[in-house]
Amino acid sequence: MTSAKPAFKRVLLKLSGEALMGDQNFGISPDMMKYVAEEVKSIHELGVEVAIVVGGGNIFRGIAASSYGMDRAPADHMGMLATVINSIALSGALEKIGIPTRVQSAISMHEVAEPFILRRAVRHLEKGRAVIFAAGTGSPYFTTDTAAVLRAQEIHAELLMKATKVDGIYDKDPEKEKDATFFPRIKYMEVLEKQLNVMDMTAISLAMDNNLPLSVFNLSGKGNIFKVVTGAKDIGTLIDN
Repeated sequence: MTSAKPAFKRVLLKLSGEALMGDQNFGISPDMMKYVAEEVKSIHELGVEVAIVVGGGNIFRGIAASSYGMDRAPADHMGMLATVINSIALSGALEKIGIPTRVQSAISMHEVAEPFILRRAVRHLEKGRAVIFAAGTGSPYFTTDTAAVLRAQEIHAELLMKATKVDGIYDKDPEKEKDATFFPRIKYMEVLEKQLNVMDMTAISLAMDNNLPLSVFNLSGKGNIFKVVTGAKDIGTLIDN
């Protein structure tokens, strides 16, 4: 693997909180955390600069809480705090296997994370540290998908990698519909027009407006992160303009 050359110098990996649950119904799976850390290590060893945004759905989802009567703003703030928990856990897993990390939070909490400062984040990346962006955008009503696109733009990432439970983008849910059509490559406008449920529409629109390529792939396929970064054509779906 190490003989392969990366196709990108700097990438941002978006992980859902649910991905960290593994086979559990809630919380963080140590085995899954270790697996994700090893996958990130495979590209870090190539010299690729890696930033990560992780969701909080394995602990708390603000939009779900708002659906049963809780005010959306405090619910979203609770969701942001869940992403901080996941970010700290992921940082620990990466550090354990030799990858230096920094957690930067959009909500100030100096005892557990650095504040998000763009130039400092870029400097960490240049020094070979994996930077984990926590607490979303710091504002309610914005998902961690939107935060991932925003941070990817700010650090000038060459690719946003969206790790999911399926092999890429389909016109229907492939877990429910056997005749679902797979898209190896698709334009952002098509994703919006077809309302394909890969990321929220705000995130897709922001990526489209800034020509940020987005790769959607299956996290559970061992080596998939490595394959995407080294330019494999048969992994996942590429969204661009």
